[in-house]
Amino acid sequence: MKPAEAKLRRALDSADPAIRLYLLYGPDEAGSRALAARLGVAVGADAERIDLTAAQVKGDPARLADEAAAISLFGGRRWIRLDPATDDALDAVQALLEAPAAGNPVAAIAGALRKDSKLLKLVEASPLALSHVSYLPEGRDADAVVVESGRGLGLQLLPDVARRIAAATGGDRALIARELEKYALYADAAPDRPKPLGHDALDALGAATEEGDLSALTNAVFSGQPTRADAELARLASEGMEGVPVIRALGRRALQLAQLRSGMAQGESIDRVMETAGKSIFWKERDTVRGQLARWTPEALATAMGRLGEAERQVKASGYAGNAVAEEEVLAIARFAARRR
Repeated sequence: MKPAEAKLRRALDSADPAIRLYLLYGPDEAGSRALAARLGVAVGADAERIDLTAAQVKGDPARLADEAAAISLFGGRRWIRLDPATDDALDAVQALLEAPAAGNPVAAIAGALRKDSKLLKLVEASPLALSHVSYLPEGRDADAVVVESGRGLGLQLLPDVARRIAAATGGDRALIARELEKYALYADAAPDRPKPLGHDALDALGAATEEGDLSALTNAVFSGQPTRADAELARLASEGMEGVPVIRALGRRALQLAQLRSGMAQGESIDRVMETAGKSIFWKERDTVRGQLARWTPEALATAMGRLGEAERQVKASGYAGNAVAEEEVLAIARFAARRR
């Protein structure tokens, strides 16, 4: 563990009174929320949690500082979770850091922030705040997340089973948790009655099958099949899967393609970059990914990732209405890919 992360965890686990605000940001929002939960544990199970959004404090910049200084009605401890935290919360965070006192800690959760984010710069310059970027776990780190999360649900996973789940979910902690909860229910597992989880369960319910995951949509979008993508969006929405998880699945594929295209830009052949990627590409999708590599340029992928990032921001800012905006963006990317034959 890096020293900066160790310092953050010590501060969270002790609810360090010297720290008024923790800015937890980055692409792994589930990881950021898990860190915020550590602060909640440190404050105490009976503590009152106040939930605010950047939009709420934008209109009332003094509210965050007021909540941080307020005394609970019942005399217990309190803490504040600001989610999502965007630059809209800049004035409120500044007021908090400049206030004479603040006894209730704040965990601010943000997605990916630009390096020139005013909010990030403000927090990094203050001795009363800490910031931490959470990245999606990859490789062995992702496998370890699956094993550890499964153990908490009473699931015993062999390394190859954990690796399969990590690959199917792209290392997204929220999706990992969702899949493992499904498997625990299927296996009737619990911490007091652990059960093994094998490939047979994954084959029956697995995240890597087209009946329940996001791979069909991802492949439709980047293979330039807007009609199929539209049908997949409707199917996923009927299963309660829309918005941010959908956008992030597409973002992971765009990033994967960009990394592979980077190798090609350095003179490697498609066959070589596919071979180098190894098990990061699900074997059933290798031909599909190969076709997508031939269709997309690095510049087009960079544009797609930027548009997906903006779509995620709109989903968070607009609530349910933002999901419709995200769907329109997903279909726009699919139509763009369709023209690149």
